[in-house]
Amino acid sequence: MYESFYRLRAKPFQLNPDPRFFFGSKGHKRAMAYLEYGLSKGEGFIVITGEVGAGKTMLVRNLFRKLEHENVVAAQLVSTQLDADDTLRVVAAAFGVSHEGLSKAALLKNLEKQLLATARQGKRTLLVVDEAQNLAPRAVEELRMLSNFQAGEKPLVQSFLLGQPEFRRTLQSEEMQQLRQRVVASYHLGPMDGAETRAYVLHRLELVGWQGDPAISDEAFQLLHEYTGGIPRKINNLCDRLLLLGFLEEKHAFDRDTVQQVIHDLMQEVAYGEAPARANIGPWDESADLADLTRRLENMEATLNRMMTMMRKLLFHATEASQEHVQ
Repeated sequence: MYESFYRLRAKPFQLNPDPRFFFGSKGHKRAMAYLEYGLSKGEGFIVITGEVGAGKTMLVRNLFRKLEHENVVAAQLVSTQLDADDTLRVVAAAFGVSHEGLSKAALLKNLEKQLLATARQGKRTLLVVDEAQNLAPRAVEELRMLSNFQAGEKPLVQSFLLGQPEFRRTLQSEEMQQLRQRVVASYHLGPMDGAETRAYVLHRLELVGWQGDPAISDEAFQLLHEYTGGIPRKINNLCDRLLLLGFLEEKHAFDRDTVQQVIHDLMQEVAYGEAPARANIGPWDESADLADLTRRLENMEATLNRMMTMMRKLLFHATEASQEHVQ
């Protein structure tokens, strides 16, 4: 859609983590270094935490890309809202181990057999658990027990645990003491600062052939960082909508007002439309409430008008593309 308008080879701000777009901010470089350090140790647990959308999954995808030519058998566990036994079954399935209808003892025996076979081939086994904050304490304990599998003095499996900040609190609980003793490195991935946010946006644009069209002002970058807080997923969402608006309104330069317009539209949508609570409510002021209602209605009308214009243009281009395909 907007790619051809701006002569881009692909969409630069897709939400699906793509390791080709990995950006090494200070935080992401350090987190990556911890993952690689942990991998070199070949034992224990590495814990990476961060806010939703901070880029934890991108770290894993980038790590897996680096492991393509290494003697490492890696699997990623994402569905973590499971009880302890089901967690073991999902781990077994991730490594291609038979698990259907088996008792826990039989399941563990099959899993250990597979891990031993991998070790005999001169390969290491790595388990990456994403969204670890959803794991029940018993499920975390089952993962710890897997680290007891050994061939001689070498562990058969190593685990990386990635989760949201609340997972750190889970690890601090008394029942997690044994697991904490096996954590060889831990890092919290924070948001990017203003300079890194700017560099991140330009990095992704340049990877798809951006040649300065659209131009983006300093004030636009500043507001972009203020709104997203330096969280990569939020940046991707806002920038994707910004390019869409630019295409539909044929803009070749984005200033602060353009970014503000997109932010306003996002705030009007269901996914973002959380009305702030009114604090310190005093005596009722009818004129003030009427003025506020009028302002809100005007903003909604402006947003709807823009959305209708966008939809008409999208339909026009879709119809045009369909006709060209038929011809």
